[in-house]
This record gives sequence, C-alpha cells and structure tokens, in this order.
Amino acid sequence: GRPAPKIGSAAMVAGMKPGGVSVDLAAETGGNCEATKPGETLAVGGVTVAPQFLLPFGQVRTGGDLGGLDVANGMGDLILASTIFLLKDDPGRRSFGITPWLWLPTGKYDPQRALNPFGENRWKFALQGAAIGGEVPGAWVFVAEHVPARRVGVACGTLTAGLTAGILIGSLLAAWTNTRYSAAEVQAWVWRVPFLIGGVFGFVAVWLRRWLEETPVFVEMRERRQLARQVPVKQVLAAHRPAVVLSILASWQLTAAIVVIVLLTPTLVQTSFGIAPAVAFRGNSLATLALVFGCLAAGWAVDRIGVGRALLSGSLGLGVAAYALYGALLAGHEAQFVAWYTLAGFCCGVVGVTPALMVAAFPPEVRFSGLSFSYNVAYAVFGGLTPPLLAWLAEAWGPLAPAHYVAFTCVIGAGVALWCLRRPLNTPL
Repeated sequence: GRPAPKIGSAAMVAGMKPGGVSVDLAAETGGNCEATKPGETLAVGGVTVAPQFLLPFGQVRTGGDLGGLDVANGMGDLILASTIFLLKDDPGRRSFGITPWLWLPTGKYDPQRALNPFGENRWKFALQGAAIGGEVPGAWVFVAEHVPARRVGVACGTLTAGLTAGILIGSLLAAWTNTRYSAAEVQAWVWRVPFLIGGVFGFVAVWLRRWLEETPVFVEMRERRQLARQVPVKQVLAAHRPAVVLSILASWQLTAAIVVIVLLTPTLVQTSFGIAPAVAFRGNSLATLALVFGCLAAGWAVDRIGVGRALLSGSLGLGVAAYALYGALLAGHEAQFVAWYTLAGFCCGVVGVTPALMVAAFPPEVRFSGLSFSYNVAYAVFGGLTPPLLAWLAEAWGPLAPAHYVAFTCVIGAGVALWCLRRPLNTPL
C-alpha cells in the first residue's frame, strides 16, 4: 500500500531519444517515474510510457455433473503488461508494438480444491505479437518425430520456412490494402478484411487437424509406459539443464535474427539512414522471401553436415551479412541496400537450425516440454528486451549498434555450435 519510490524524473524521460519507451510496472502505486499516470499512455518528449495493471476477480458456480465442485471466488493472478511501441504514429493511425505480459502467482489458490479458476500457483510470461509460444514448439516436435532421423533438419527447416512465408503473405496483404484503398476506407472497414481472411485460414487449420495422428515416438513410449511420470518441466529443469541452457542460447540468436533483421531494420534504416519507406518495405519483403529459402537451406545442411557444422557456418554468415548491410549504409551506399538486405535475410535462415538442435537436445519423454520452455523463455526475455537494448546501445555504438548486437549473438551461436560438435546428433545433452 505504500507509494512507489521515485527513481526516474520527468526530466530524464524528456531527455530520452524520440521513439524510446519507458515501462513502469509500479504504475498503480504511483509509479517509479514522475511522468507515469496509472492506466494512461503518455507521450513525454516523444517517449511512450504505457503501463498496464490487470487484477481479475469474481465468482464461479458449478452445476449439473460438476456440481460437486461447489463455488469458488476470490482475486485472480496479478497481470503486469506494457506495450513497447516499435511504431507509434497517432496522427497517421498507425502503430506496431510488442507487449510482454507477466502473470504473478498472487491469486487465490488451494491445492486441496479441485476448482481453482483464479490462481494458478505459477509464474507465466507471454510476448504478444512476437512469438507463437505453444504452437511452434509443438509443431517442430511433431514433424521431427514423424520423419526419419536423417530428415529432421529438412522437416524443421521446412516448417520454419512456412511460418516465414505466412509473415510475408501478411505483410504483402497489408501493403496491397494500403495501396489499393484510401486511408479513410481502411479506417472504415477494409482493416477487417485481413482478419477475416486469417480467421478462415484458422478454421481450415483446425479442420485439417482431424487427420493428424500421434507421432510414432509418442505411441511407442505410451505402449512401453515411458511417459514422464512427474511434471515434465520439473523433470526438464532437474535432469536436463545443459540442454535448456544450450537451447536458450541458440534461441537468443534466433530472436536477434528475427527481431533485429526482419522486424526492426525497416524502421531503423529509415530513421538512421534516411531510406525511403517504399524502398525499406521492398527490401524487407525480399529479405523475408530470402529467409524462406534460407530456412530450407539450413534444414538441408543439418541433414548433410550435422547440427554443429550447420549452426557454425550459419552463425558466421549471419554476422558477416549484418555488418555488410549496416556497413554499406554507413558508407553511403544506399543504392545497395535492397541487395544487402536480401542477403542478410537469406543468412537469417540459420534460425532453421535451432529447432533441429533443440529436438536433438531433449529425450522424447520431455522433448516438447523442454523445447517449449527453452524457446519461450528465450523469446520472452530477449525478444522483449531487444528494442530498448538497441536504443541504449545506439548511444554508444551509433548506427552500427544493430549489427554489433546481431554479431554478438552470432558469437553465442558459434559457441553453441562448437559445443555440439563434441557430441553426435540425436544424443541427449
């Protein structure tokens, strides 16, 4: 109940660069920043301050066959969230942001009761707009366990390429919409069209799942009663910590490639190097298309030369391509931007190696839990911190800060690759 201590002054916020974001998780108790107002989004000197505080509460009554569960009421888990705006253009009605959500286990929870609708007795973290935390890891495991061991790389690389192709289709649809219709028409009704199309694809995907079967690996474990007998994540953390560490480090590089090269570069090259928006979009589209083929090439390389060598060569290639892209712009070679961006997009295909590495890192009985935990933790932490971290690094390193950051994660990826070269593929770590 005490007021939050003031750590940041309004003058400090005003002195931040335009586009910077201040996230104040103590907003409901007055905030650690003088510029914070609970529940409001403010613009102070071009900086977005967007704290959110959510506390669900209520009552649940059961009936019928569930009547024996009685009634539950109380406060839910506290939810802290704040959108990090990568694009905030209020006059133009355009915005793009990534929202980290943190659930705190503060809600009412009784382990002796069967009905606990409010508290979950666990910490949760989600990153809205940047990761597909449950579907993607499950899909990687599913395809990897349905193909022969010598085709795991191609399977994971193809799936990752498909995800990238979906991003490209969405981007092209948005561009077509804004070109074909006026701003007034988009605001009035056209903005609904992409969501409706996406909804149709969603129903098609649900319909197609009717023909999916459990993987042969899972069926065999179930018949032999080898499934995990305790909470899988607990077993992962207790017995497979090296695999978790390596998977998180590899996912860090994946996060840097996607967030920095694919998502942030179109905006960064406009603000730092004066690249025209149309040119930035064209370069991003070609880079994303090249990424599709890069993922396929990475998957092929995994099956041909192994995870370690594929990750090592891909990490070195991505680091060189990042410096080539931003170095060319720094040297004033704007005309070469699209070509270098396309090359960087292809080199980002090293992200197709990461799922194959994680699949090989964990034994079948905890593979899905281990992969999901590692991937989601890495994407939540590094994906959420990358935009503000780049803004801070830019003060010391200038326009080359994105390339330096990507290169640093490539060094991490190379280190993981060298470690993997010491162990054969498909050997639990």
